[in-house]
Amino acid sequence: MAKFTPKLITDTIEENYMPYVMSVIVSRAIPEIDGFKPSHRKLLYTMYKMGLLTGGRTKSANIVGETMKLNPHGDGPIYETMVRLTKGREALLNAYIDSKGTFGKHYSTDAYAASRYTQAKLDKFCEEIFKDIDKDTVDFVDNYDGTTTEPTLFPVTFPNILVAANQGIAVGMASNISSFNLKEICETTIELIKNPEHNIHLTLPAPDFSTGAKIIYDANVMKNVYNTGVGSIKIQSKYTYDKKNNCIEVYEIPYTTTIQAISDKIVELVKSGKIKDITNVSDLIDFNGFKLTIDLKRGTDPDKLMQKLFKMTTLEDTFACNFNVLIGGVPRVLGIKDLLNEWLAFRIECIKRGLFFDINKKKERLHLLLGLQKILLDIDKAIQIIRQTEDEDEVVPNLMIGFSIDEIQAEFVADIRLRNINKEYILNKISEIDNLYKEIADFEDLLNNPKRINKRIIDELQNTVKKYGKERKTEIVYDHIQQTEDFNEEIEDYSVTLFLSESGYFKKITAQSLRMSGEHKYKENDKLLYSIEAQNISEILFFTSKQQVYKCKAYEFEDTKASVLGDYLPQKLGLEQDETIIYMTATIDFSGHLLIFFQNGKAAKIEFNVYETKLNRKKLINAYSNLSKPIAFFNIKEDCEFVLTASNNRTLIIDSRLINPKTTKNTAGVNGMTLKAKTFITSVKILEDGMFINANHYKTKNIPAAGSFLKNEDTQIPIN
Repeated sequence: MAKFTPKLITDTIEENYMPYVMSVIVSRAIPEIDGFKPSHRKLLYTMYKMGLLTGGRTKSANIVGETMKLNPHGDGPIYETMVRLTKGREALLNAYIDSKGTFGKHYSTDAYAASRYTQAKLDKFCEEIFKDIDKDTVDFVDNYDGTTTEPTLFPVTFPNILVAANQGIAVGMASNISSFNLKEICETTIELIKNPEHNIHLTLPAPDFSTGAKIIYDANVMKNVYNTGVGSIKIQSKYTYDKKNNCIEVYEIPYTTTIQAISDKIVELVKSGKIKDITNVSDLIDFNGFKLTIDLKRGTDPDKLMQKLFKMTTLEDTFACNFNVLIGGVPRVLGIKDLLNEWLAFRIECIKRGLFFDINKKKERLHLLLGLQKILLDIDKAIQIIRQTEDEDEVVPNLMIGFSIDEIQAEFVADIRLRNINKEYILNKISEIDNLYKEIADFEDLLNNPKRINKRIIDELQNTVKKYGKERKTEIVYDHIQQTEDFNEEIEDYSVTLFLSESGYFKKITAQSLRMSGEHKYKENDKLLYSIEAQNISEILFFTSKQQVYKCKAYEFEDTKASVLGDYLPQKLGLEQDETIIYMTATIDFSGHLLIFFQNGKAAKIEFNVYETKLNRKKLINAYSNLSKPIAFFNIKEDCEFVLTASNNRTLIIDSRLINPKTTKNTAGVNGMTLKAKTFITSVKILEDGMFINANHYKTKNIPAAGSFLKNEDTQIPIN
């Protein structure tokens, strides 16, 4: 019987799983600073080496076959990669591949033709991708079998990382980069070079998508995306109403959906009776694009219907930005300015490497011509040395001795054809020497002059804009007041109980189900954090550790049972890394106040309606003050009394009427309890009957107050 040696599972994971994880992150899923993943790079470089930048189109099957010399993962994935990069697919604002044939559409689920039927070549736009790639501007590595080499990056002349939309899912992380308008990105980069403190919002207002549509601009969301590289941007379809045929025609949709997905959802809503104003839905695709036609019943208000459809279908969708990029082989989530600065550093390095290459080539040429110049002093002597040398191998050494030149120069002289060994030929050649000295001096000055390098980058960016710049496709709606429809008539209303665990698992349970439920199911080491009673039409607010609040409707969650884990909110709400939910509340009318007690003894009483927004925003930043750690939150309809306990065992009872309400979410609050140095609030509870023998002993008529130490008769009474 075979014997097995016990091994720690952590060792097995480290030896076997971690190399796979790193391979997926570094070599497959996450784009690098040039804006490409390895699969993109292998395909495009193969096409470049095939001469498809200047030549005519060839069958896609030929390209796929050649690419397999660099990419051994099969022809299917290679062709899928190629399809997305084509003009015909319309997935990119600036496509890399000029295509002919059926490549499907990004906004449709229709299939693309097989590689044997389609043709492709590199678009002229790729000149900016491959510029000076043969001048050692980037590193090259061996391919998988060591038969050839491939570049690790492309020396792109513009910030392609923010121009091409890119998505990738690795292990434990992902990347989702929205596309921006080439012209706006280049102009923003130019302004950043001129002024590092440039406000990029002035020249780069918002992303731009190949499917058009319109961005519902939220200044706070956009600022967060620009600063952190993370955030969700709302995109809404464009439509017109055809009064003659009584139908809505949708002609541009969000980048994140397809016309089939929208059409199928509308049909589902009609069949379920949730939408009653539509008689037919049809999608029409031709060479000019697409049109989704929604036929209406007589008397239907098209704008009100579209507001419902925006709410219930992906006619309005969000693009979840996650600007995760490999920088020097390390994944980093960066904001736009940081990404542009990283690209600038990369581009400067490419230019310097290209200059080193040019300088060395010029110096090599100069070296040869200086040797030839010495021959000019006595051409007859050079001919005599060659004629009188009996052994061919001795020609070069004899020339070296005769004219005091090195081996490389002597080889160059020896290789001159007999007809060219004359004064005129040599004079013409050595006339280049002065120009070479000037060019080398100019290159060396450029190499050591940051201002000149920046000027060169600016010139390249301006040239790119001039040749390939286009007007943006996606409209930006700044002062958009979204019409809100009363959806309560569509949504069944009933009482529910909401449960939130410390790990972020959420359950919505009906009263009937709760009566029949057994014990709640939780993950190991997890427990209940909050439970509140609400209505199915209530709006739930989740306050987080990063001073943000996430909002959603109770009916957006499925009714569930106590025996299941529930919805994992960090994923469902899109919480940031290291962000946790610390408080949950629900409301229908946003009446009352939110009372927050902080560790430093201050209390903030905020009018709850400041968290209500006309735009139905899902996330609000600066939801409360970050000057001190919050100890407790209370959503109160009426004023009541609170018990504050400090770390030095002092207790204070204050009436919330003593705290003046504020209309600013992130107010620092007012001093509630006076604290000594190194003392802090440990707990806050609502005062209830029976907590104290004599509660008046701890009450105050004015704040701040220091409170009193617990009396002996109260120390045995639990106030939890």
